[in-house]
Order: sequence, then structure tokens, then C-alpha cells
Amino acid sequence: MSANPPGPTLRSALPAQIRRARRRQAGLSEPPHPPRPRRRGHSGAMPDPAVLARAIEALFAGQGWRPQPFQRALWQAADDGVAGDGAARDLWLESDGGLLHADTGAGKTWAAWAAALLRAAARPHRGTRVLWLTPMRALARDTVRALQAPLAALGIDWAVALRTADTPSAERQHQRRQPPQALVTTPESLSLMLCDADANERLGALAMVVADEWHELLGNKRGVQLQLALARLRRWNPGLVVWGLSATLADPATACRCLVGDGGRLIAGAPESSVRIDTLLPARVERFPWAGHLGLAMLPAVLAELDASPSALVFTNTRAQSEQWYQAILAARPEWAGTIAVHHGSLDAEVRAWVEDGIRDGRLRAVVCTASLDLGVDFLPVERVLQIGSPKGVARLLQRAGRSGHAPGRQSRVSCVPTHALELLEAAAARQAAADGRIEPRRSPAAPLDVLVQHLVTLALGDGFDPDALWPEIRSCAAYRDLDPDDWRWALAFVVDGGAALGAYPEYCRVAVGEDGRYRVRDGRIARRHRLSIGTITADAEMRVSFADGGRLGSIEEGFIARLRPGDQFVFAGRHLELLRVREMTAYVRLARRRGSTVPRWTGGRMPLSSTVADAMLSLLEAVAAGHDDTPETRLLAPLLALQGRWSRLPGRDRLLIETTRSREGHHAFFYPFAGRHAHAGLAALVAWRVARSRPITFSMAVNDYGFELLSAEPVDWQAQLADGLLDAAGARDDLVAGLNATELARRAFREIARVAGLVFQGYPGAAKGARQLQAGSGLLYDVFARYDPDNRLLRQARDEALARELDIGRLEAGLRGLATRPPLLLDTPRPTPFAFPLMIERLRERMSSERLAARIARMIGQLERAADAPPRKPPRP
Repeated sequence: MSANPPGPTLRSALPAQIRRARRRQAGLSEPPHPPRPRRRGHSGAMPDPAVLARAIEALFAGQGWRPQPFQRALWQAADDGVAGDGAARDLWLESDGGLLHADTGAGKTWAAWAAALLRAAARPHRGTRVLWLTPMRALARDTVRALQAPLAALGIDWAVALRTADTPSAERQHQRRQPPQALVTTPESLSLMLCDADANERLGALAMVVADEWHELLGNKRGVQLQLALARLRRWNPGLVVWGLSATLADPATACRCLVGDGGRLIAGAPESSVRIDTLLPARVERFPWAGHLGLAMLPAVLAELDASPSALVFTNTRAQSEQWYQAILAARPEWAGTIAVHHGSLDAEVRAWVEDGIRDGRLRAVVCTASLDLGVDFLPVERVLQIGSPKGVARLLQRAGRSGHAPGRQSRVSCVPTHALELLEAAAARQAAADGRIEPRRSPAAPLDVLVQHLVTLALGDGFDPDALWPEIRSCAAYRDLDPDDWRWALAFVVDGGAALGAYPEYCRVAVGEDGRYRVRDGRIARRHRLSIGTITADAEMRVSFADGGRLGSIEEGFIARLRPGDQFVFAGRHLELLRVREMTAYVRLARRRGSTVPRWTGGRMPLSSTVADAMLSLLEAVAAGHDDTPETRLLAPLLALQGRWSRLPGRDRLLIETTRSREGHHAFFYPFAGRHAHAGLAALVAWRVARSRPITFSMAVNDYGFELLSAEPVDWQAQLADGLLDAAGARDDLVAGLNATELARRAFREIARVAGLVFQGYPGAAKGARQLQAGSGLLYDVFARYDPDNRLLRQARDEALARELDIGRLEAGLRGLATRPPLLLDTPRPTPFAFPLMIERLRERMSSERLAARIARMIGQLERAADAPPRKPPRP
């Protein structure tokens, strides 16, 4: 039985009255719709600023709250602008705002909302007054509820509306006719609004813009998209105030400058809530671990924690993992059906809304979720957070911990649940890094031209633009501060004539230059296609999953469904489903009559270990080697670490450990840079290429977050190779491009760039294109550019992004430079060590079935365990 309500399965052609009756009989409530403004008119009336300030203070006192210093700092800024002297008022009105950096659950929303209301009260105006931007739909929906809650008590008659991809078109039209006083939306929807000819009239008089969870947007193209949109709003309204809300930032000052420029003000909230980070320890760990070998073996420990907690979130790193753990928990506790649920971004909006309301109302005792619930949704009842597998980063761990104890002064608690033995070490390292205040930095992408091209068409679709006036506006964005003038001129020409290769095709000549010199979109078909393509989130084409009677469950990547035949079963949305047919990008299903289903696999599931956690792990290993560390995790790992030290050495920050050994498979070399799996993929390719230049040789490769393996049939004199500059940083990028199939990597990256830049159209609603069509279209464009327009800037961007995303080239090059102070330690070991064993399994996993792999692993572990129990021999020789 599923924990999610059968609501979507009942949304068929039955009359609404019958559906409601059946729900009442089943004890279920109607699934909620996204909050909408009441249809009656809102006057927009507000009290006098001084009266409003007293009402805010009284509201806090009535709730038994005490305003935090950072909240008062924002309110004081607003008060200085509305009740102070003229100089103070001018200072406030000319301010660009700033960034409020405070702990999760400390009250940032209240601080910004009250300040926005005070500012709007001081500058009465009709129309939309506050724009609240959120990175996720779940957060947007919750934010609407939070903003609406105090208005009546404050004597404010405002409509607070929601606009996201889930908002029905009728609701959007209503918002155009009767603009809400406050609008909660996303970067994509804001860009879509900029396409309207009357966008200046609708958004030009905003009192304040709030960028919520700015840290989540800062480091990706969605943040760049938001920077460009805010630059346009500032052009229409030079006095616009923008405030960002954020937590878990390593460098708040830089984040503030990226949002509001050099004149921004940084307000830091003093942390009053503490975070408790611990680890659920297995009864024992094997001395030869491999990825996933613990996995669901930790289920009894997880169930014990859920038994002891009235409400908990169980975070996983992938959507597939969330489905697996939900099914495992439900199978072990069938009596929990209806009180546990699964939540991830591929589920239908109604299902997600039901789960979110169930957590908030206390009806659900546990939800297995992904990053879809990472951000500031206010789940006050949640007491515990469990993290399945390594969080891979300190910021992610702290963010998820903040989902519990989500109130000032309350303690947040997160427990890491390892899925293999070495994740115990990762958990201890992440806890230590968090205690030391070490958080991964986030940096804005540098001048992505695909986002710029999309933005130019967006502005041309609105009221048009003058390129001479637009140039300083674009340069005011942190992402484009160093934009090359030649790249700017290329982007302008590209949207007009499609570049050297596409000028003969009208669909790529999207913008026309009028007699007045303004750039505008003249073709209605191009305008419609662009509106449907706005955004920077790219993924494999997704297919809707619907019951045959019409109820929607969500969406699954096309590549997974393409491998199934009618009658095959899979698990999705907490249900065992049987595929009936596929038609027009929709997979029609029914509930399966038997179990034993496949769990969908989504792309993008393997996150690399952050450099912060990796460095903390090496510090921890050094402390273990020196006998100075004593944590619960390292005590449990003592047999494994002791054996690693006996057969080889423990990796450390002062040396790069390289192990060589021989087996029936051939000659193995294991490198342990601790640079994350993406950088290790690049390092493995680089090392293999440089060795192959001196002699014909073939390598098999395997990588994980700790290192990489190279296996060859013939021996390699690694000492001589190292002396000959094998790991030199000079020329590493060129050697990587030469040694890898860099063209294919760039071709894959170009698919996403082409989609963002508007060169590939994903199709109209109800007639979406499949992944193969999109890949074929982008691949053809890539070949055309490579042959007829080799200087196309988007090709260059594709190559750069491929190296950065697939191989983490920046971290790879930094690691190679660091080897100047971290010389290699080359050891010849008689057999694979505990750190080498998981790398061997990674390689075998790629070419063996699950059954054969399990038998092979058991045989290998038996042999190694016998060797480990044998009397110790001499230490490995360098």
C-alpha cells in the first residue's frame, strides 16, 4: 500500500462530487492546490508607517517572540528611510539593499517581509509592490503561506500570489488583470514576465525585491539569469532595493556583491541555534569495503530512530535512492502506511503539495526525500533529520540539518547513515569541518554566453532594447563584469543573423533591428517558441507518468522508460507500477499486481566529494596515523585503518599515496589524491595519456571520490614516469583535450547550451520532443558550427563547460599544482589494500551482472581476509 494518497488516481472523468465522496469514505482529504489570491478585490490599503512599525512590534510580543538583532537592523534601515530626516530617507531610497546571512530557521523571512512592508507603506503605489524570488517551487508555495499569515493582524489588505511553472494559465491571466501587491515567483517566471510589452508598467514601481536562499542560486546559471533580470528592474527603477536571504555561505561578502554590487550592506545574524551532527554506527564494518555494501543493512538502525521521533525527514542524494528507501521502510513497517511518504522533484505538483502539508500539519511521521526539501520550507514539527549516505559537502549537511528545529533557539539534529565503511570517515570529517566553520565556497559562473543570448531575445521580445544603453546594464551584473566587448558584439550579431553558419535559416534570425536602432522580435512564431524555452535548467527529456484513468503521478526521464516494454514494472511515487503503453511523451501505467519492480535511474546522481570534506578527511587520517584522534567513527574503523597502515600507508596531506600491486588481471596502480570523482576521472585520463605517449599501452580505469585505478596487462615503471613529469601541472589542460574524446564531451555539453541559447526547441505542450530528437538536433548544429563557424563562442563555452563539469578541471589543475609540496609516495603492496578494494569493485561493476559481481566480491573478500589474518610480514617497500 502506498503512503501517498490515491488522489491523482481518482482524478478521472468522474464528477467532482463522487470523487469527494470516495475520498471521505477512504478517510482522505482533497489534495490542496497552490495558494491563490482571493478573488475578491484587494484594496492594497496599509496603515501609516509609524503605526505599522508599532503593529509589527505588538505582533511579535503577542506571539511571545523577541525580535533578533539582525531583524531590527533591517527594520531600522526601513524606518530610517521613512521616519528619519531627509538625508536618511535619501540614503535608504538610493540603497541597493544587501544580504542577510543568518542560520536556517532564525527568522530571515520575517525580517525581510517586515522591512518590505515598511518600505511599501512609506511609498504608496498601485500594483505589485514586493517581488519575492525563490529557487524551488516547494519553497515558493510555503513562502506564500508565510507572507499571508500576518497581514490581517497588521491591518494590511494585500493579495499575495504565486507564479511558478505549476501555476495554471487562468491564474496567470487573473494576475495580469489584478496585479497582486506581493508576488512570489522563481527566476524563470521573472524572465518570462520580462517578455511582456507592459513589463515596465507592471514591475517598474517595486518597493523591494527579496532573493530568498541566494546561496542556492549563486553558483549556477539560474543565479546568472536572476542577475540579468534584476539589472533590468534596476534600470526601470533606479531606487529599487534588493535584499538577499542566505545561510551556509563561506564568503557572505562576495555573495552580497554578486547580488547587489559594491554598495550592498551585509547583515549577519548571530547563531543562536546549535547543530548536532552524529552518525548511526553499524554493529561492525568490514576491512574491505565497497560502495553500497552497507546500504539497506542500516535499515534497522534507521527504523529505531524513526520510532523514537514523532516527525523526521530522511534525506537521500538521488531520487532512485529515495524510492528504494521508502519501499524498504514501508515493507518493514506496513502499519505506517499513510503516515510516511516520498518526495522528490519528479513527482506531480499535487503529490508534492500533499506531502508538504502532511509534514507541516504533523500527519506524516517520516518523509523520504531528496534536495527537493533542502531549502527553507518551514517544517516546525520536524525533530530529526537522517542523511542516507555521505552528504559530500558541509554546506549541504548543515542545510539539511536546518530542516529540524526550524525555529530560533531550537537545536537542529542530523544523523549520517553510512552506506559503506569509508563514509564513516566522511561523516566524521564533515562534522569536524562544520565545527571549524569551514564551508564550501560558491562562485558565480563567469559570463555564460548561452544565458546572455537568451536574455537578449527576452528583452527584444518585451519593449526591445538599445544595445548601447544595454551594455552598461549587462556589465553591472557580477557574472558579466569582465565580459569581453568582442563577445558582446558577437552575441548581438548572433541573435540577429544566427552567425556565419545559420544566417540562411529564418528561425535562427530571431531579432530584427528597427529604424530607431532598437532590437525587437518581429516573428510571432519565434516569440511563442522563446516563451516556452525560457530557463537555464536542463535535463534529459522527461515523460509524464499517468494512470490510464487520467491521474498524474509526475515525470521520469525518457531514457529509463525507453528501456521498458509494456508489462514491465517499476517503482515510482511510492507505488509499484506496470507500464501499459507510451504515447506522445506520456507513459500510461496501472498499479502492479505483484512486486519485484525496477527503480528508475535518473541522471546526475553522483555528487563529487567537496574539497572541504576531502581535506578534513586527510587531516583526520593524519591524526589517526599519529594516534591523536579518537572519534566514534574512527574507533569503529580501527581494524580497517590498521590494516591499511600495515599493508601500505594512510593517505595524508603531505604526500600523494600511490600503490602498485599485481594480480591475475594484470598490473594495478592506485592513486589517492582525494580530489573527488570528477577530478579523478580527469587525472586518470591524463596519467594514462602521458604514459601512452612514451609506449603503446592500454589501461582500464576506475574512479571514486578518494582516488583512481589504472590497470594494464604490462608493467609500468611508475618511478621513472614520475621523475619524467607524469604529474606536472604544465600542459595538463592541453594533454587532457588531446587524450580524451574532448569532442564528444563538448558535444554533450553543447546540447544544454543550445537549449538555453534557444537553438533547439523542446516542442509545444503536448508535443514535446524526445531526447533523441534533441540530441540529434544539437549534434547537427555542433557539426555545422565546427565546420562552417569554428570561431562560434558557444563551441568554446561547450568545451570549457565540458572540462569543468565532467572533469572538474579547476580542482584538477589546483591539485596538480599542490603536488609541488605534496611529493608522491610510491609503495609496492603484495595485494590490494582496504582503500584499493572499492576501486577494484567500481571497475568490475561496469562489466559484471549483479549475481556474478556478488559472487566475485565474496571470493575476493575471503582471500583478502585470510591474508589479513596471516602473521604480519615486512612493511611494503617503496
